Amino acid sequence: MSVPVLAAHDVGFAYRGGTPVLEGVSVAVTAGRNLALVGESGAGKTTLLRLLLGLARPTSGQVRFEGAELSPRDRSFRRAVQPVFQDPYSSLDPRQRVDRIVSEPLRAMGLLAPGSRAARRREAAERVAEALESVGLPADAARRYPHEFSGGQRQRLAIARAVVCGPRVLLADEPVSALDVSTRVRVVELLAELGESRGLTVVVVSHDLSVVAALCRETAVIERGRVVEQGPTASVLGSPEHPYTRRLIESVPRLSRAARLHRPAP
Repeated sequence: MSVPVLAAHDVGFAYRGGTPVLEGVSVAVTAGRNLALVGESGAGKTTLLRLLLGLARPTSGQVRFEGAELSPRDRSFRRAVQPVFQDPYSSLDPRQRVDRIVSEPLRAMGLLAPGSRAARRREAAERVAEALESVGLPADAARRYPHEFSGGQRQRLAIARAVVCGPRVLLADEPVSALDVSTRVRVVELLAELGESRGLTVVVVSHDLSVVAALCRETAVIERGRVVEQGPTASVLGSPEHPYTRRLIESVPRLSRAARLHRPAP
């Protein structure tokens, strides 16, 4: 059995002086199998995502990258695992042009080939143009500023920034919740396309179970800091075993029927 790319093993987390936010949580990110972390607001989903990103350390248990305990300073981890945040309006620096924003991971991780400044600029421009094309934006978008784009386009810019360094995993925190319904569909389709074209595995934090059903093959349901059910999405949403999962599904009109019809590709 292959080693998961990224995994949480029995992790717990509590803020100093506070009650535990997570207790005994174990999830695994397997290459090629998109994973959803679902639950109500305050369940601990975003905290778990922060642990998987190395932005916080668990107070118990371990987070592992390729079988070894996670070191956030490991450059191979930083290149392999990239975030996409919830709000495309606040995640992009309005003072920077798109070319500077999208190329930032290349500079921060030293991924541009040694050479003259002009050669490095040319390489960065080529890689930015390729990343923009991969998310359906024209190369001339690089010369513009974030305020010149719609919300959906800004989220595409954020995704371009995440994929420019060739990661293996995208960790996305409610990536479509700030968008209108039709734009949500297009961004979800884009994430699915990137999974196929670039071999990306996506981990999505979401309370939108329709997004989960459309995008993810695996689902972990979190209630009050604990995983109460996990497995293939078709089983979790189509034949839920835990009462909390059933309540989540019943709260979404028509989702129960749609989930039973959903069958992810083998």
